[in-house]
Amino acid sequence: MPPVYFPTSQGYILRLLVVPGASRTEVVGLQGDRLKVRVAAAPEKGAANKKLLDFLAKILGVPKKAVHLTSGAQSREKVVEIENRSQDLALRLEKLLPVNPGES
Repeated sequence: MPPVYFPTSQGYILRLLVVPGASRTEVVGLQGDRLKVRVAAAPEKGAANKKLLDFLAKILGVPKKAVHLTSGAQSREKVVEIENRSQDLALRLEKLLPVNPGES
């Protein structure tokens, strides 16, 4: 199974499954080879995508301008690029993963 995130020359790529219209924005576990995130915004006019990117920037401790949606703008399956090569970003990404990957 491909990794949920992997390093690039600019930072990291993160593979997500996004569920818009949730009551709150949160990481809820793994769904196959993607990190599942519920987003408290409707999938209208890019609102859910913006909320997702803002949420990821906040929980990963990176500037909003460092987080970009690279594919999946109109899909639940998304790929996000995080432009940050700091050593501790991999640790922060790892903390997003569930302790028991079989549970989501």
